[in-house]
Amino acid sequence: MQCYNRRKTDVVRVGDVKIGGENPIVLQSMTNTSTTDTAESVAQIIRIVEAGGDMVRLTAQGPREAENLKNIKEECVKMGCNVPLVADIHFNPKVAEIAALYVDKVRINPGNFIDPARTFKKLDYTDAEYAAEVSKIRERLLPLLDICRQHHTAIRIGVNHGSLSDRIMNRYGDTPEGMMESCMEFLRVCHDEHFDNVVISIKASNPVVMVRTVRLLVEAMDKENMRYPLHLGVTEAGDGEDGRVKSAVGIGTLLAEGLGDTIRVSLSEAPEMEIPVARKLADYISSFAGVEFDGNECDLAVSDYSSDAVCGIGVDNKPVVIAEGEESVFPSPDFRLLGGNIVSVGKKAYPIVEDIENLKNDCFFSITLRKIRALSDAEKLNGKRFVFLLETETANPVLEQRLFFAELRRRGCKNPVVLYRRYKENDVEMLQLKAAVDCGALLIDGLADGVFVVNKGGISSQLVNSTSFAVLQASHRRVTRTEYISCPGCGRTLYDLQEVIRQIKERTARVSNLKIGIMGCIVNGPGEMADADYGYVGAARGKVSLYKKQVCVEKNIDQAEAVDKLVELIKANGDWVENC
Repeated sequence: MQCYNRRKTDVVRVGDVKIGGENPIVLQSMTNTSTTDTAESVAQIIRIVEAGGDMVRLTAQGPREAENLKNIKEECVKMGCNVPLVADIHFNPKVAEIAALYVDKVRINPGNFIDPARTFKKLDYTDAEYAAEVSKIRERLLPLLDICRQHHTAIRIGVNHGSLSDRIMNRYGDTPEGMMESCMEFLRVCHDEHFDNVVISIKASNPVVMVRTVRLLVEAMDKENMRYPLHLGVTEAGDGEDGRVKSAVGIGTLLAEGLGDTIRVSLSEAPEMEIPVARKLADYISSFAGVEFDGNECDLAVSDYSSDAVCGIGVDNKPVVIAEGEESVFPSPDFRLLGGNIVSVGKKAYPIVEDIENLKNDCFFSITLRKIRALSDAEKLNGKRFVFLLETETANPVLEQRLFFAELRRRGCKNPVVLYRRYKENDVEMLQLKAAVDCGALLIDGLADGVFVVNKGGISSQLVNSTSFAVLQASHRRVTRTEYISCPGCGRTLYDLQEVIRQIKERTARVSNLKIGIMGCIVNGPGEMADADYGYVGAARGKVSLYKKQVCVEKNIDQAEAVDKLVELIKANGDWVENC
């Protein structure tokens, strides 16, 4: 019998909120006000709480900001708002020690808590030198642990793909394994010191990297008998459809596996906008509980499935998008459902077959998990050229689809599979989240050869079609438009992030196959843009630096000229290629 189960974790108390164990998934966001501005920070905290947030984080760049957390906390309490507050610390352990006196949790980043800021320089360490550097972690972390123990302050060890230290980078590379080890170095100190009030996060702007890294971390913790609760998030997810779909692919994939105790959906929008999205996502995954599937336990980590090519689908072909009807939409789907047949852009029609008796070459075989399990092993599915059109029948489509691929592997069947999901949504955001979870959780592992999303609610065919392509892009299976890696902003951001994102998207709307990073500051900027083609990074108040890959090509230019300069930079390098 297989079903959805949350991973068993220890319970960590953050103020009056409990994370982990049997407690509900905790929702959180982060302010983008200056932490020295008490009134503005408190007002935004209250808006986040009123939206349903359980916890709020604030940046503390230096001692002045850390000291003012005391005033912010006191003012919140005066106004009847007892939400736990979290301090976000980078580069300065002393600031973390100050903040720990006043807030309920302190987030530290292993990439810059002890090691210097990332320089992307090649550094060679002998094993002895490397071990000596690791030993500094214990020495520098112990004072913070003592303060947190005295004041009942929790710690989040928060690793970011974009801010791994040069030491980790040179030993492990820019890899999930390096991210995992960066986290484990700090966790081992906490574990040895019996400091258990710890939450961990390990994030990336690439959902594929984020999912793989969290899975590696859980394996490593299990081997060392650690059960710390997990904070999930996709960093720099962006805004609008991109931000919601990318977050749901990464966070939703892991939640569907039972991993995750608290989440943040990082959107480049007002912080309070993140909470309703997180609530919908958490509630949707919770609906998977109680759905059980008969049969023996089987390995669901099917990531080596490779299909044969049928109807131009499978093998090395890009995953396809099938749409319903003949309406003109952009990008154009590869196939359409017309008159009971699936028709390619080349106008060739392929029938949909319901029964195995009518199965033939070059068709789509409508199938479910229950249906394929009812077929005997003697009924040869892999003897004919057809495409599986996979539907689900339960409230847990992710597990049901994974079991289907496990069944294909058992049978040695290599026919292509298109995920067929039908919804009745009037809420565009809900459609985006559901499709991203249901399809993205399979696509992110290299499973499935296409998606067919149908919605019978009041949502335009253009938005349904756009969602399908967005899920493929977020899963890093098919790129059809420029990807924007934009941070949500915080108190370190010194320009109008949302307005700049709007301007850059407007100017580059017709450019295809680029990745553009839009970052509020340098903490994660250059690193999180590791696979971006170009970057726009806040350098100081009113100043911006432009990057090509990881190289800063223009420093401290006036913000008023920065978007124009970015466009000029892309064109000068011959990368300005517009969609037809």
